[in-house]
Amino acid sequence: MSFGVPLLLVTLVFVPVLLGAYVWQLRRRRRQVVRFSNVALLRAAGAGSASWKRHVPIALVLGALALLGLASARPTVRASVPTSSATVIVALDVSGSMCATDVVPNRLSAAQAAVRSFVQGQADGTKVGLVVFSGFAELAVAPTANRDEVLSAIDAVTTGRGTTIGAAILRSIDAIAELDPNVAPADAVDEPSTDGPGLAQPTPSATPSAAPGGSGGVSGVAADKAPEIIVLLTDGANTRGVTPAQAAEQAAARGVRVYPIGFGTTHPTQMACTRDQYGGFSVPRVRDAGGIGRGSPGGRNFLVVDVAALEGVARTTGGKYFAATDAEGLTKVLADLPRHVTVSEQDVDLSAAVGVFAAVLLLGGLAISLRRST
Repeated sequence: MSFGVPLLLVTLVFVPVLLGAYVWQLRRRRRQVVRFSNVALLRAAGAGSASWKRHVPIALVLGALALLGLASARPTVRASVPTSSATVIVALDVSGSMCATDVVPNRLSAAQAAVRSFVQGQADGTKVGLVVFSGFAELAVAPTANRDEVLSAIDAVTTGRGTTIGAAILRSIDAIAELDPNVAPADAVDEPSTDGPGLAQPTPSATPSAAPGGSGGVSGVAADKAPEIIVLLTDGANTRGVTPAQAAEQAAARGVRVYPIGFGTTHPTQMACTRDQYGGFSVPRVRDAGGIGRGSPGGRNFLVVDVAALEGVARTTGGKYFAATDAEGLTKVLADLPRHVTVSEQDVDLSAAVGVFAAVLLLGGLAISLRRST
């Protein structure tokens, strides 16, 4: 056990002082009683009750004062916190390649259905947030226990040009930082676009800072594992902005684990968005089953999962990489994900619990005193 304000433990000194004063008062009364000549009558008067019972009220009061002094010092203990009592940020890729029909009916429809099931299957105590990303990353729904709000946002996503995996991780970190004071917001990273002008990458909203709990915003600094996690679902490769490796370093420095899921086959086929999914971008062409879509500088096929990058993210942050090539496989991966998420060691503040116990003792002592006096 540790204490947030250990200096306040000095208040516990008052408990033995009050106990000494009480014992002194009892002895003083005993000397006065001896002066009464009829000792047999005094013994008969006190024979109806056990002598120790009259000390119970003061014992309860002193115990309550000791607990209040302990609570004022903010005691904390190290405990295992399961994922079900924390926050899950789902970062969903909505780039144009998610319209590929190598997964029936297309990648995005299959992903929406699987993510819906995942959200609905979370425990009641879990808050779920949604980050969507294509040419930039956006927090669609802040972490909430309201499942309907998250499900509505999943159904309403539209596709866009580009894939910003790194930015999605940073946005997810910011969403976690809003809830957890032990997680610092993401550091701003100014990276040029790599897939053409006109879709500037917004930098994260926060500047470098240090978390109160020691999980600072400096890359490379080891941190305790946070109870919050990021589930990153993408079907392609990072095309612009901060790289997944850079973002992973920031997540690792804050103890935030990322569980990337690579979705889709290695042979993307025709693009076919529904009317609701189409975001007004120019759909890239696929030259052949293993071809490279238009706008793929350096020979990189951005329509195929960058497994090496995602495995690196998982390795850096302490998460795990998963692959799914069809709708059924994706649903299974998401359903099994909680089994792979280990508990985290966190400092749990006991001040409130100790304070409540102190109040119970105080009320108990008062009730016994009132009963004895009537």
